[in-house]
Amino acid sequence: MIGRRFTFEVRRVTSAAPETLFRLETDGAGWSRWARPLVPRSRWAREGDPAPAGAGAVREVGLWPLLVRERTVEYEPHRRHVYTFDGARPPVRDYRAEVLLTPDGSGGTELLWRGSFTEAVPGTGPLARTLLRAAIRFLSARLVRAAEAGRG
Repeated sequence: MIGRRFTFEVRRVTSAAPETLFRLETDGAGWSRWARPLVPRSRWAREGDPAPAGAGAVREVGLWPLLVRERTVEYEPHRRHVYTFDGARPPVRDYRAEVLLTPDGSGGTELLWRGSFTEAVPGTGPLARTLLRAAIRFLSARLVRAAEAGRG
């Protein structure tokens, strides 16, 4: 049986520039500076093209057994970053997330962070969506805070 497809999104508005948000969000080694306590460690498992965060890059965030590997599949500097789970296991398959940064005309940014996945085990999709959306809600708030404070 093929699992159901689920989506979620988180929107935020910030006074920070798209370039600042993009730099922080795509810096795989730097996540542990702004995403604590959810991300206590972060590093590059592999650099992409362009280095370090471009297409093909793999960042590792978290600690075992909650270590997540994310592979960059689309990279448009200061505007858009798309990534998938690299080697993800159930309960999700085909996870794809997009971070879209739109200038608001006053130097700030509208941040849209959305994701989609297929449940690997029937019936687990609603819980997985709730957990992933909560994680992205937390991460986006921390990202905005770090960008506005000039940290990272």
